[in-house]
Amino acid sequence: MSVPPRAVQLNEANAFLKKHPEVLFVDLLIADMNGVVRGKRIERASLHKVYERGINLPASLFALDINGSTVESTGLGLDIGDADRVCFPIPNTLSNEPWQKRPTAQLLMTMHEMEGEPFFADPREVLRQVVAKFDELGLTICAAFEIEFYLIDQANVNGRPQPPLSPLSGKRPQSTQVYLIDDLDEYAECLQDILEGAKEQGIPADAIVKESAPAQFEVNLHHVADPIKACDHALLLKRLIKNIAYDHEMDTTFMAKPYPNQAGNGLHVHISILDKQGNNIFACDDPVQNDALRHAIGGVLETMPASMAFLCPNVNSYRRFGAQYYVPNSPCWGIDNRTVALRVPNDTADAVRIEHRVAGADANPYLLMSAVLAGVHHGLTNKIEPSAPVEGNSYEQNEQSLPNNLRDALRELDDSEVLARYIDPKYIDIFVACKESELAEFENSISDLEYNWYLHTV
Repeated sequence: MSVPPRAVQLNEANAFLKKHPEVLFVDLLIADMNGVVRGKRIERASLHKVYERGINLPASLFALDINGSTVESTGLGLDIGDADRVCFPIPNTLSNEPWQKRPTAQLLMTMHEMEGEPFFADPREVLRQVVAKFDELGLTICAAFEIEFYLIDQANVNGRPQPPLSPLSGKRPQSTQVYLIDDLDEYAECLQDILEGAKEQGIPADAIVKESAPAQFEVNLHHVADPIKACDHALLLKRLIKNIAYDHEMDTTFMAKPYPNQAGNGLHVHISILDKQGNNIFACDDPVQNDALRHAIGGVLETMPASMAFLCPNVNSYRRFGAQYYVPNSPCWGIDNRTVALRVPNDTADAVRIEHRVAGADANPYLLMSAVLAGVHHGLTNKIEPSAPVEGNSYEQNEQSLPNNLRDALRELDDSEVLARYIDPKYIDIFVACKESELAEFENSISDLEYNWYLHTV
C-alpha cells in the first residue's frame, strides 16, 4: 500500500483548514487489535507536519490487551525496545468531531515501517492483504455493517449497567419491544444527533431501528464498494455514538452481552461482489443456482470455526449465543432466514448478497472483515460446495458446533492452515498471545457467584 503523494495530502489539509477556520485541534486516530481508538491530539498548526512526515507511535500499540497494557509475549514491546513506527494519514478521513465543545477535527491514521512499508500488525493492513487477493481476480467487494448497541445510564449499579432514564418520560425502559417506533421517540434527540453527526463525518448511516431489549438500538450503514472503507465507517461510527450519547448525559456499550437475560449486541456484515463491469456476481433469481454465491458461502462456512476468535474476540462474546436471541451457533445458511449464520436476502435479483450474522459488536471490524473475506476467497477459488440451505428454524435442525468459548476459538484459529494463507501467521501469533493473556487473567479472578456458592457451603 503506497502512501499517497504528499502534495495530494497537503491539498486535503489546506482545503479542510480553509473551510473550517474555527478548528483548534485535530485528533489523530488509530485502532488497536481490540478496535479501541488510540492516538494523539495536536494543535491545528501541526496538521501540515503530520501530512508531510506522519507521527511516530510505538509498534506495541498493536500488542495491547483490552486494558491497554502491553502483552510482552507478542514480541512487540520490550523485546524491540518498545520502538516506534511511523503513522500516516488515511486520505478522505479528515472531518469534524461534532460533539466537542472546543472545535476539534479527527483524522484516521495507519502504521508503516520507518522505510515506508505498511506495518504488518495494523489490523487495517491485515485486511488490505486479504482484499488484495480479490484485486488480483478483478473483483470488488461491496460491504456494509449493521451495528447494535445499548444506551446505558452513566451511573452503574454495583458495577453493572442499567438502562438510562428516558428524557421523554423520565422512566427506565424495561420491555423488549423490538422495532417499536415509540421507543425511538424516547431517545429521539440523541438518536437524531447520531445520524446528523454521521452525515457530518461522511459516515453513511441511513437508519436507526429499535432492537429487542431495553434501550437497545441498531444503526444500519449503507454499502460501499470498498471493504476497508466500510470498516473505517464502522469504527468511526462507534466512536461517534459513544460521544454523542455522553453529550446527552448517557453512556453506551458495544459489549457483546451486557445484560444476562437480554439480547446481546451483534455486528452483522453484508457482502456482495462486483466483477470488472460492475455487475454483482451474486445476482440471481434463485440463489441455490448461482455457483459464485454457493462457493462463497461454502468457503465462509468451512472457515467459520477457525474465524470465531476474530468474530467473537472476548470472554464475554460467547455469552451472547442462544436461539432465543437469534445468534447462530452452527455454520449454516439459508434464504431470507434469520436463524442461520449466513442469511441470503433476496428481495430483488440484483441485490442478492451474503449477510454474516455471527459476530458481536465487540469485534474489531477490520479483523472480522478479514476473516469473512478470507472464507469468501477460499470458497470461490476452490469451488467449495456448502450444505443445503436451511428452511425453518435452524436451531432445531443443527446442533451447536461452533466454538462456544474463547480458548477453543483461539485453538481453532491457531491450527487453521486456510486462514494462515490469508492472514500473516506472525499476526495470528500476536493476536493469540494477547487473547491468551486476557484469558489467563480472567481465569485467575474469582467471581461473586463463586463466593456465593462455595464460601460457606463446601
